[in-house]
Amino acid sequence: MSIITNKEVLLNNARTSRSRRAREAVLGALEAALESSDPYRLILDHVRRSGSRLVVDSESLDLDDFKCVYVIGGGKAGGAMAEALETLLGDRITGGLVNVLENTGSRYRTTRVVLNEAGHPIPTEDGLEGARRMLEIAERASGEDLIICLISGGGSAMMTVPREGVDIEDKQSVTRLLLHAGADIGELNTVRKHLSTFKGGWLAKKAEPATVLSLILSDVIGSPLDTIASGPTAPDNTTYRDAVQVLHKFGLWDQVSSSVRETLEMGLRGHLPETPKPGETAFLKVKNIVIGDNRRACLAAKKNLVEQGFNAQFLTSYLKGEARQAGLLLASIACEIISSGNPVSKPAAVIVGGETTVTVTGRGIGGRNQEVALSAATAISRTDGVSFASIGTDGIDGPTDAAGAIVDGMTVARAQEINLDCWRFLKENDSYSFFSELKDLVITGATGSNVNDVAVLCVV
Repeated sequence: MSIITNKEVLLNNARTSRSRRAREAVLGALEAALESSDPYRLILDHVRRSGSRLVVDSESLDLDDFKCVYVIGGGKAGGAMAEALETLLGDRITGGLVNVLENTGSRYRTTRVVLNEAGHPIPTEDGLEGARRMLEIAERASGEDLIICLISGGGSAMMTVPREGVDIEDKQSVTRLLLHAGADIGELNTVRKHLSTFKGGWLAKKAEPATVLSLILSDVIGSPLDTIASGPTAPDNTTYRDAVQVLHKFGLWDQVSSSVRETLEMGLRGHLPETPKPGETAFLKVKNIVIGDNRRACLAAKKNLVEQGFNAQFLTSYLKGEARQAGLLLASIACEIISSGNPVSKPAAVIVGGETTVTVTGRGIGGRNQEVALSAATAISRTDGVSFASIGTDGIDGPTDAAGAIVDGMTVARAQEINLDCWRFLKENDSYSFFSELKDLVITGATGSNVNDVAVLCVV
């Protein structure tokens, strides 16, 4: 069964056999990327149990050394990760709680670990309650206990415990403002960490002296531990000053609540403790291990394309910047391939990963992947045998029910036939409405994973 649920519709939207072949290759590669990012599979690939011995990559622990084993954490992959870990450890797990994406908890089967649903990208009260219960588990753990923390993309919003003086409404507001302004994940999490008693290393601090093993599915370019889900078990390299500078950069200082400003100012003056930093004793018994990331997904897409007979190049897993500019850049590669066979000869495929941003100026609805695709469509217009698609590996692109969108050389012409102006939709940040009309949204539903975005370009 296809991961992309509307795959046949997307293939039938091709106007020529060459375009259909290109679309088919693109969608096949994207499905391979999604398969490689399955959290259940990643846990089983990286975590092994032999008797009492628990082995994670090069790290090894003897479960008999611990009185209790607790499982906590959160993020879009939390449910599948918890289910897989229970499959491996069974009754060796004492108990625990993991925050999972709202409306997905019933997908997973756990008996030892409670799955608590939480909202994303805006924090919710349910997520707050779950995170508070995790802190209670961490704080009562002793030096004879092991805490396994499951961390994945979306965890920052889904594991929110505001520090004293800041409430959930403040966190919701500042998150909305930064997202709307086009802040990247690092900037967003710099602010969130300094308004939290959970993130930015605080979970590790409160778990001391227990042993902490964090299994991490990265949704951040380069996989910096202090940024993935705002680094609850990693030392934080950012400061209150950095958080203030982010808000000033986007002109939001006067728009955030007075309690947010007061909290950050108190931190600047040294009246509030900084987030735990590298070298602190809280991290002496903490192991943070990344078990999946964007690069792995991109390499899976490349392998699939090579198997399909394409000359495939994986360019980068560090793509960022404005979505519409990224779309034009990637489309220019298609034009260069057609013109000169550079950087790879036909049948050619190019794979990129990362996470772009959208500075919202219009009133439409869409997501960064849909905007990348719409921008690319304008630059490959009237070509044959070219297709491009970009998706979020979580299956959720912006506030929409689509993972992303697919285009080809006839997308603009098809739009013009039904009086759709690509540039007007771009101006209004209304890519979702555009692709809804063309039936070119890529639909997967929530995948239960998140390793950034993957984009694939094919030229046949």
